[in-house]
Amino acid sequence: MLDKSTRIFVAGHHGLVGSAIWNNLKQRGYDNLIGRSHKELDLLDPQAVKRFFDEEKPQAVVLAAAHVGGIMANLQYRADFIYQNLQIQQNVIGESWKHGIEKLLFLGSTCIYPGEAPQPMPEDCLLTSALEYTNEPYAIAKIAGLKMCESFNLQYGTNYIAVMPTNLYGPNDNFHLENSHVLPAMIRKVYLAKCLSEDDWAAVRKDIGLRPVTMKGTELRVDADSSEQDILTVLASYGIEKGRVTLWGTGAPMREFLWSEEMADASVHCLLNVDFKDVVENTEMKVNHDGIREIRNCHINVGTGKQLSIRECAEKIVKEIGFQGDLCWDSTKPDGTMLKLTDVSKLHRLGWHHTIEIDEGIHRLYEWYQKGICINHKEEPKA
Repeated sequence: MLDKSTRIFVAGHHGLVGSAIWNNLKQRGYDNLIGRSHKELDLLDPQAVKRFFDEEKPQAVVLAAAHVGGIMANLQYRADFIYQNLQIQQNVIGESWKHGIEKLLFLGSTCIYPGEAPQPMPEDCLLTSALEYTNEPYAIAKIAGLKMCESFNLQYGTNYIAVMPTNLYGPNDNFHLENSHVLPAMIRKVYLAKCLSEDDWAAVRKDIGLRPVTMKGTELRVDADSSEQDILTVLASYGIEKGRVTLWGTGAPMREFLWSEEMADASVHCLLNVDFKDVVENTEMKVNHDGIREIRNCHINVGTGKQLSIRECAEKIVKEIGFQGDLCWDSTKPDGTMLKLTDVSKLHRLGWHHTIEIDEGIHRLYEWYQKGICINHKEEPKA
């Protein structure tokens, strides 16, 4: 257990994951936290990261900073996803080791698992077959991060814990129409379609005034001052129309969703109460043909162990928002991984279970989104 006075650096403390962990630590009485915005500290710059560790002297690190996005972003910006995430991890984990950090928590993603992994996905199915193509570069970067933690632990006796959260949603989510993850994107699309259906142009302009939208493949960008026709044209390119909203894919893929504040609670639980030796004890290891015990797959899945289809999730959002129009699907667009349920038995053995189910979570996120309309959100997500 880390002392309440421990100086903890939360990398990425403004993001969905980092902000939730920051708040959870605060609620537990950990007030000696260090956070830096992207402008204050560029984690891609090794010299800047070294100076930060030299000057601030953190005693523990939470690496929640990452370059993230949805299917389209992962397809279009493959080099950015692998380069930026590898660079962030190399800099932060490397300087943590050089500066004798006593405890580090690395945040990954369950997209590290094969595209056709067994369901539910246990930690030991890692690297057993091909990754899903759409997010392969991001997944490879996250695999490298967890293997860095595992390797430093084995070679240098460090105490770095890697957790792999499932699909997250919650306060401070990104609602960018192209680069956000599926659940917040659906909420915003359905909300805007509802506003158009009700001719509530004040609400539409308020929304896009705070989150301007650019039409894909063009330079046409709309905000609160744009003409109605331009707004309709741009929103239609994202499947948002009066009386109808069109979502990507078939709606058939199954997804597991975890409320971000619960992910934070599970992560902080692991940071404070779980050591590398505990993970090794709770991970089945094989002895190879040379008689060597293979210590691997020491990461921890973080999720609910429950799933529903994207279509079911969309229908719940439509009901929550009160949209009376048509919900349509564009099957020419990719579905991504069809099945992606995590096996959370290791997490349960280590002492943590979720409590917030999807219906309550959607209600909470839509409430937050309506309040968050008063908050200025940048169009592009930052690491």
